[in-house]
Amino acid sequence: MSVQKRSAGAWRVRWQVGNRWESRTFATKKDADAFDAEVKRRRRLGSLSSLDAGLEVLDDYVTGTWAPVYAAQLAPKTQRLYTMLYDVHIAPTLGSVPLRDLTAELIGRWQADRLAAGAGPISVRKALTLLGGILQRAVESGRVSTNVARLVRKTKLPRRAEIRPLAPATIEAMRNASSARNAALLSLLAYSGLRPGEALALRWADVRERTILVERSMSLGVERNTKTGQHRTVRLLAPLAADLREWRMRSGRPADAELVFPGVDGRPWTEAAFESWRKCAFARAIKAAGVRARPYDLRHSFESLLLHEGRSVIYVARQLGHGAQLTLGTYGHVIDELEDAPQQDAESSILAAREVSAAPELPIAAI
Repeated sequence: MSVQKRSAGAWRVRWQVGNRWESRTFATKKDADAFDAEVKRRRRLGSLSSLDAGLEVLDDYVTGTWAPVYAAQLAPKTQRLYTMLYDVHIAPTLGSVPLRDLTAELIGRWQADRLAAGAGPISVRKALTLLGGILQRAVESGRVSTNVARLVRKTKLPRRAEIRPLAPATIEAMRNASSARNAALLSLLAYSGLRPGEALALRWADVRERTILVERSMSLGVERNTKTGQHRTVRLLAPLAADLREWRMRSGRPADAELVFPGVDGRPWTEAAFESWRKCAFARAIKAAGVRARPYDLRHSFESLLLHEGRSVIYVARQLGHGAQLTLGTYGHVIDELEDAPQQDAESSILAAREVSAAPELPIAAI
């Protein structure tokens, strides 16, 4: 008999899978009979083993399968971010829940509780995205049939502050307060639109006559494919080309295979080295210019120069290495401000700013 009455009014269903016996307990005989019928149906179809799918709790699946198989392929910085998101936001509430018991309602309540507890909406949104990625792998491996996290509506993000690109005059003030190496690096970041990791992975062979080839970035001293996984060519503005030529001569004319901006002993930069540069050299530069910015923000200056030239959104997006929709969402207000405005050549704008920054200051009595 597969359906058995237990003490305290409970009902148990027992069935055999191979050489082992499995069982499950129900509160009512109706539920037990329904499950027993499902066991018999699956036995006829040859899919009886799928009854065990999803019994593994989320923590066990993440530590035993997802982390060593899938997360191990991610960049170290991404691994650390995902570990923090999982340990802080997901594990305390959902870690002990079996995969098959995760529902859209349960995950939706988890999201609401995290926000009510004061967690930042950006972090919670990223945590939900991570959970969705984990469950998608579980779906692909047959542990669960549906990715219920995808059914949960994500919390709205706070309105992002409008980007204010730094003008060439500000970039030149930063460069004037920097060493030769740092001035060249600032020029590369501001006048080519490269991400910091892309700039630090650049080799002299990538600097061509009129373009820069971007096909890799730097992370923890290891070169890897760019963020998008594709290479692109970026327009090489004449002032930047001159800066890079001067820096190459100062560096002793390194070979094409050498890094344009090597780290200690010619090795690639580590994340610690970049953080030290940001907190010291870069901090001094922005203080001298009287602005607040991150190294990544210099990328917006290149975008602004292109838009001032009247370049299309598609052109700007291709230069920056992302989609046109992201360009519109990020720089839409800049595009609106430049509507019907006179066009300005990017190279002329940079050269004009350099002429002003190089001009000697007049004594107050002479003004």
